[in-house]
Amino acid sequence: MTADDIPMSNRPLRVGVVMDSITELTYKKDTSLAMLWSAQDRGWELTYMEQEDLFLKDGRAYARQRPLKVHRNPEHWFDLGDEQSRPLAELDVVLMRKDPPVDGHFLNAVHLLAFAEREGVLVVNPTRALFECNEKLFAQQFPQCCAPTLVSCRDAEIRAFQAEHGDVILKPLDGMGGSGIFHIGPEGRNLGAVIETLTERGQRQIMAQRYLPEIKDGDTRILLVDGEPVPYGLARIPSAGETRGNLAAGGRGVSRELTDRDYWLVEQVQPMIRDKGLMFVGLDVIGDYITEINVTSPTCVREIDDQRGTDIAGQLMDSIERRLASR
Repeated sequence: MTADDIPMSNRPLRVGVVMDSITELTYKKDTSLAMLWSAQDRGWELTYMEQEDLFLKDGRAYARQRPLKVHRNPEHWFDLGDEQSRPLAELDVVLMRKDPPVDGHFLNAVHLLAFAEREGVLVVNPTRALFECNEKLFAQQFPQCCAPTLVSCRDAEIRAFQAEHGDVILKPLDGMGGSGIFHIGPEGRNLGAVIETLTERGQRQIMAQRYLPEIKDGDTRILLVDGEPVPYGLARIPSAGETRGNLAAGGRGVSRELTDRDYWLVEQVQPMIRDKGLMFVGLDVIGDYITEINVTSPTCVREIDDQRGTDIAGQLMDSIERRLASR
């Protein structure tokens, strides 16, 4: 009998992670690291991969994998073993934690993970959902939850939207961390240059949204684990002179309890999130409105845990165990 023949209930779970370089993560706030700590604390075996390590051979998904140990030490937070090329199907779970942009390279990696999924590997989040759920467009399936929004690459349509609403936000559909986001005021200063840049001269759709002045109180990240909301969000409050609350853009994170409106927004999206099998999701909420639904690599776990004493990564690992046990 080989290790692969031993039932999961009688051996440690084997968890692979696909992520950006572990050497480059920000130790004090990285969510993927929290997940890896939680998995290792349960005695699960960890394997490390980057997107470029995935490959397909004779119809099977493989990866150049390295055994991983993680540590709660800001000076030395990981150790990697020797690289081996092995089938992804030897793993029980793959955490897809590669950050956006959701470009061709990302989508090719998701295609390869789908081959492993068909062999029984649990991919978190599921590959079909990663294909279907653009983080900005997904929210538009719930118009009752969103501020007025336009998606277009046409100069005239974007200008008309700005003329109607005055203050607007323009942003690409595939960015993260606040990159490429522009605030255009009622006077429309630099509007033509921004449209030209973001749309690549009319070749790429972008999103325009009515500006929400409530951003001064924070862009709140609400995390859902297997469809259930964590009762505390993280309000990312913009720094002086900024309209972006993203922590990567200098925002300050303050945890707050969810409001009745927050719970109503969650109730609107829960059925579809559960139907798609999404296990870890981040809603971005400004004032009364959802602006994005993050499904690729949601963050803010560490900040909420530090301020509230929660164990969000542990909740996710519990959900993964239940999902595997129900198969």
